[in-house]
Amino acid sequence: MKNELKNQLIKIAKEKISDIDVSHDFDHAMRVLSNAERIAKDEGGDLDIIFPAALFHDIIVYPKNHPDKHKSQEESAESAEKILNSFGNFPQTKIEKVKTCILECSFSKGIVPKMLESQILQDADGIEATGAISIMRTYSSTGQMKRPFYNIEDPFCKNRTPDTTKFALDLFYERLLKVAERMHTKTAKKIAKRRTDFLITFLKEFELELKGK
Repeated sequence: MKNELKNQLIKIAKEKISDIDVSHDFDHAMRVLSNAERIAKDEGGDLDIIFPAALFHDIIVYPKNHPDKHKSQEESAESAEKILNSFGNFPQTKIEKVKTCILECSFSKGIVPKMLESQILQDADGIEATGAISIMRTYSSTGQMKRPFYNIEDPFCKNRTPDTTKFALDLFYERLLKVAERMHTKTAKKIAKRRTDFLITFLKEFELELKGK
């Protein structure tokens, strides 16, 4: 992909991605893009597909507690299609693959993509859900949802099932600590493993602090 087109796509993404939810803002899109390019450098894949898919995967985002949140992926894919069609000379077959990548990106839907480019995007987005950045994103959403940081009686879900609708820390046990297991590419697995190790260190420190040590 030519640099001129890359810059045009980045400019469009910056204009269109909302900053209402900072865990899914333009900066998030750029981090996912950086992750995707890093993975693709080792694993291969068509950057004509990966680049716009990463940039626009969250171009439409509903709040986590919004009744239409399940529509975000579909509407993002449709928006990406319109943007790429507006260039006139972007290959239609690649536009369809960009849409597929975006539609298969969601962690919560449990989709296992077959296309390499889709695997790379899912990995790149998944990396955002582990490590230091995932802690920032978790507690940003927590502020919006007005949920407590943790369950006082059982913070670490030792004797209960995690409930992310009620407690922020529960997301570690429902999702963040499991991300590395769901990576598809070798490159992403290495990145996610290191970030997951940091989450475990964070939880150990947090437990010590709660115990007053």
